[in-house]
Amino acid sequence: MSRSSEIIERALQRARQAGADEVDAVLVEGDEIEARVRNTEIDFVSQARGRTLGIRALIRGSGGARSATTSTSDVSADAIDAMADQTVALARATAEDRTAGLPDGGFAQDDPDLELFDPQDRAVDVEARIQSAVVAEAAARAADDRIDNSEGSQVSSGFNHVAYGNSRGFFGEYDSASHSLFSEPVARQNGSLQRDYWMTIARRLGDLEDAADVGRKAAQRAVRRLGSRPVKTCEVPVIFDPMTAASLIRQLVGCISGYTVYRETSFLAGRLGENIAASSITVVDDGRRIGGLGSKPFDGEGLPTRRTVLVDAGRLSSYLLDSYSARKLGLNSTGNASRGAGSAPTAAPTNVWLEPGDRSLEQIIESTDRGFIATELIGMGFNPITGDYSRGAAGLWVEHGEIVRPVEEVTIAGNFGDMLNDIDAIGSDLLWMGRVASPSLRIANMTLAGE
Repeated sequence: MSRSSEIIERALQRARQAGADEVDAVLVEGDEIEARVRNTEIDFVSQARGRTLGIRALIRGSGGARSATTSTSDVSADAIDAMADQTVALARATAEDRTAGLPDGGFAQDDPDLELFDPQDRAVDVEARIQSAVVAEAAARAADDRIDNSEGSQVSSGFNHVAYGNSRGFFGEYDSASHSLFSEPVARQNGSLQRDYWMTIARRLGDLEDAADVGRKAAQRAVRRLGSRPVKTCEVPVIFDPMTAASLIRQLVGCISGYTVYRETSFLAGRLGENIAASSITVVDDGRRIGGLGSKPFDGEGLPTRRTVLVDAGRLSSYLLDSYSARKLGLNSTGNASRGAGSAPTAAPTNVWLEPGDRSLEQIIESTDRGFIATELIGMGFNPITGDYSRGAAGLWVEHGEIVRPVEEVTIAGNFGDMLNDIDAIGSDLLWMGRVASPSLRIANMTLAGE
């Protein structure tokens, strides 16, 4: 029996002895290093190691289950016993909920190799990671004479071990890692300052983009913003590059989370099976995507992760559900329970993406007579209840299929439901910079508010 399983087992047994009818526990152990280089100086270096045990206890009553969740970084036997007792005591003080409880069954039985880390990466030292940031900084400065400052280039590497068990007999554990490199140079011309960034993130160090390429791309993005100014208010097609398009998919995911749906705080509540987007739109969540940043063999309740088509050729075919939200809606969990050590499970995406099309971003631009390319979005102007969408933006102006100048200080606005239906072009450039990804896309008509 591993040390992790011993800790989990003690927590489960003690909580049952204290009076819990059902209990689960999660142990998260992690090591992380971070460093930032600004210009030629090392800005900071940090290393952290942590271990947190979370316990959730449920006590059944005539009106449902009472539940409470606690966490601790002390995993000594006495501390585990004390916390288990306290968790049960707290649960007795909460209100009953007919929907609360562990999954009824169907726990993960396999252990797929999802390539979530490379054991050799543990041998890479801090100095080597710092050197990646140094290379990115130098490449950004060398890319263009107008790059004369920087917000820094930052690296991180983290390794995690997750163990989960419950009183229904499930126990599982897995290891994962995440590595990233981020560069944000500043460009100057005629008194104008502009910044932009580029980043790369992966489970394995060997899958990161070349550090010099990261710096060069960040510099190119910063330089192309020099001379930005607003445009006059108009209605035009808006092209979202892969970085900004991913934000639209994140907002869609938020609207089809089981919690927003059962609370009726989403304009997509009750629309399962209906057409909600253009027929070219297919959105997938896959918790077992090889090397995916959100991949894992089981979810936060021990259920197997899986591939779920959320939007199928424009039709809303599934919500994102854990067992609680699934019960609320009379449906089954999609294996999307996410849980931190100190919190109860909730529904969250694993790896979500918009299926790419067959056109490059350049081809989409060439087919746009007049329009706006959004390369940065500012603010949080989205109402999931009504679908109203309004965000500050910066980007590039297109005339006759060509980029003619940079744009800033504008707002793009529309209704999210209309926007989904008005997507008339999808790029082939699917870009992963997190757990949610998208290729570039074009919305046929939006309001662009400027001068």
